[in-house]
Amino acid sequence: MKIPGSVAIVTGASSGIGAATARALSAAGAKVILLARREERIKKLAEELSDAVAIRCDVTDRDQVDHAIQETLKIHGRIDILINNAGQALQAPIEQINIDDFRDIFELNVLAPLVMMQHALPAMHKQGAGSIVNVSSGIWFHPLAESAAYSATKAALSTISGVARIELEKANIAVSVIYPFITETELVASIKAGAESAKKLEAPIAAERQRPEQVAEKILELVRSGEKQADLVPVQYGGTYEG
Repeated sequence: MKIPGSVAIVTGASSGIGAATARALSAAGAKVILLARREERIKKLAEELSDAVAIRCDVTDRDQVDHAIQETLKIHGRIDILINNAGQALQAPIEQINIDDFRDIFELNVLAPLVMMQHALPAMHKQGAGSIVNVSSGIWFHPLAESAAYSATKAALSTISGVARIELEKANIAVSVIYPFITETELVASIKAGAESAKKLEAPIAAERQRPEQVAEKILELVRSGEKQADLVPVQYGGTYEG
């Protein structure tokens, strides 16, 4: 898909990969809709970008998702690109996973992207084209201790994405997945549970951390090409590192 002139929605746009992707899309000529719960942050980002709009949205709230989609269509009349980036981690041994915490991150990491797709797809069908990129995790290639809950949500998102790609291919709507490895974001700072454990596990592989801008560039490549996936996992961890 051509990015210049397109309308792109980015969830979790207040920081990290989401903010970097919004900046990259804007620089490439897209009209960006910034969605996040932290309204002040996305408003500030919108002021920095050309033709960007900030809409406060908790993507786990269907009414707020519907409002964001309707506002986007009201402003621009179309939706070309959807980047499902919003997510949260959870770190805990199998025996200690809090089921309520697990349920919460499943809602955000799996069900919210599905709901976003369901709300954006009618416009894409009407247009006869679209691009959806779902942000999974390189942990899919190399499971880490105490990451079962988080890994399970990203595995579920990857499966939904794969099926959606097959179902929507004939409609000229490309569904892609990106698998970032450890990235310099606020994921650990905003973790649902197990922050100290997560920091200890990440410490030995700190040198492999990627910048959000690297991931954003790969996301734009997926939008342009419509390819199935891209990963940024170092070879020693079971993937192909393209940093």
